[in-house]
Amino acid sequence: MNCSEANDLMQGHLDHELDLVRAIEIEKHMEACKACSEAYRQYKTLQSALKEQGQYYSAPEYLQSRIRSALALPRAHKATPWSRTLSLTWLNFGASLALAVVATLGLSLYLVAPPPSELLTEDIISSHVRSLMANHLADIASSDQHTVKPWFTGKLDFSPPVTDLTAQDFALVGGRLDYLDNRPVAALVYRHRQHLVNLFIWPATPAEVSAPDTLSKQGYNLIHWAHAGMVFWAISDLDLAELKEFVAALAKPSESQTGAGTRSEPVGQ
Repeated sequence: MNCSEANDLMQGHLDHELDLVRAIEIEKHMEACKACSEAYRQYKTLQSALKEQGQYYSAPEYLQSRIRSALALPRAHKATPWSRTLSLTWLNFGASLALAVVATLGLSLYLVAPPPSELLTEDIISSHVRSLMANHLADIASSDQHTVKPWFTGKLDFSPPVTDLTAQDFALVGGRLDYLDNRPVAALVYRHRQHLVNLFIWPATPAEVSAPDTLSKQGYNLIHWAHAGMVFWAISDLDLAELKEFVAALAKPSESQTGAGTRSEPVGQ
C-alpha cells in the first residue's frame, strides 16, 4: 500500500468501515510511514474534538413528526415530470428495440424458410414414399373405377375423378385418403409394369387453371397441373417421358366429356 491509497482509506479505518484485510494493510503501512501515521493521528484528534466539543441540537417536535410520518409512508412516490419523461423515453426505446428485433427475426425466418410450393413438393414425395414402405398403398384395393370412386363419398368434401387407364397400360390399383396442403385429399394408385404412380387430387381455387409443370427431386419425377376445378399431382420413379404419357392418357377422357370444341393438350407439346 502506498501513501495515496492509505490517505484515501484513513477515514474509513477511523470509523471502522474497512474489512479486516484492508485494515491490517493500512496499519502496517502507518507503522512504516511517519507521514501517514501523523496524518492519521490528526484525523483521530479531530474526531475526538468533534465528539467532545461539538454542538448538538434536538430536532423540533414538528420536524420529528414530519420525519416519522415520512418513514411510515410506503416506498412508492409520485414521479416528477422529469422522471416520467425519462421513464417514457426508456419505455419507447425498449418498445422500438423489441419491435426491431421481432421484425428482424421475422424477416430472417421468411428469407430462410422454403417457399410453400417447395414444402408441398416435399410433402408429396414423403406421402409417396410412405405409401410404398408402410404397406398402405390403398384403402380401397380395386381395378374397377366404379368401385373406387364411390368409396370416397362421405370421406371427402369433393368427388375425385377416377379414370380407367388399363388400355393405356396404366392399371388402376386402388385409392386411399391422404393429407396434403393442409387438407384431406384423394390419392389414386396406378401401376405401369413394375412402377407405381400416385395421383393426388384436391379442389383448385376458383378459376385456377394451369398447364402441366414437371420437376424432378430425390429420384422421383413429378407433374402437377390444375384442370376442371381440380389440382393434380402425379409422382413416380417412372422416367419423365412415361409419366407424361400417363398424364396425357388422363387428359383424353376429358376431351369426349368437354366436347369437340375443347381439347386438352398432352404434356410436353
